[in-house]
Amino acid sequence: MKKDLIQYVEDTFVEVKKFPQFKAGDTVTVAYRIVEGSKERIQQFQGVVLQMGGHGTSKTFTVRKISGGIGVERIFPFASPFISEVTVNKRGVVRRARIYYLRALTGKKARIKERRGKREA
Repeated sequence: MKKDLIQYVEDTFVEVKKFPQFKAGDTVTVAYRIVEGSKERIQQFQGVVLQMGGHGTSKTFTVRKISGGIGVERIFPFASPFISEVTVNKRGVVRRARIYYLRALTGKKARIKERRGKREA
């Protein structure tokens, strides 16, 4: 009963946008809206997807980039109204669903091979 009610509210009120398919190891650019006082702007956050978690409306993905020699990670909810678009720049070849080991690597060791050839639908 309680689960049905939660499912009904999620289906009715939460708007989930359609994003291109991506997974851990892919390099993506997330364009999200930032509100500063009365001003509004779109900021790009480009990095490697470390993991995807949750399901339904609570589904999230973590993106990591190196900015000024410091690793920066950001967690984005799929259902966020602030995300305007997600573009996949490169498809990566990794063997794990959560690539936290990337945090410890620097330089050439932190590179991810690019998946080439036929695209998956």
